[in-house]
Amino acid sequence: MHLRVIAIGERQPAWVDAACADYRARLPRHWQFALRTLAASRRRRQSGADQARLDEGERICAELRPAERAVMLDEKGKELSSVELAAALQEWQIEGRDLCFVIGGPDGFSEACTARADFRWSLSRLTLPHGLARVLCIEQLYRASTLHDGHPYHRG
Repeated sequence: MHLRVIAIGERQPAWVDAACADYRARLPRHWQFALRTLAASRRRRQSGADQARLDEGERICAELRPAERAVMLDEKGKELSSVELAAALQEWQIEGRDLCFVIGGPDGFSEACTARADFRWSLSRLTLPHGLARVLCIEQLYRASTLHDGHPYHRG
């Protein structure tokens, strides 16, 4: 299974890049993990958030592969515990489809992105900065892999 994260927002603080790189290095090699960042759309007074959402949505959908399972990180999605996420990942691995987690822009996803989602996952009911959401997503993927392997990282 190939596993990817697509995230809107190319420039992140150094601590976000460092944390993502750290957890990325710990992920199982057979996942062939990749992080793809896309530039956020400019927000203008005339076009505003709606146009930015549409533009970002088009670029996200263009990046998604047809056979790939798309998991959108969405505040309106389903909250999962770490153990539940690990179980879901195991089920998805059995299906044999590649997997892509998508972190949208500051104004959320377009309707096209939401329609393309195979699953909508909420990290928390809290509003999180995009950089922190990126770190949490990759850390939870690592945690799920340690749960599968019986590694003591997860002590929950």
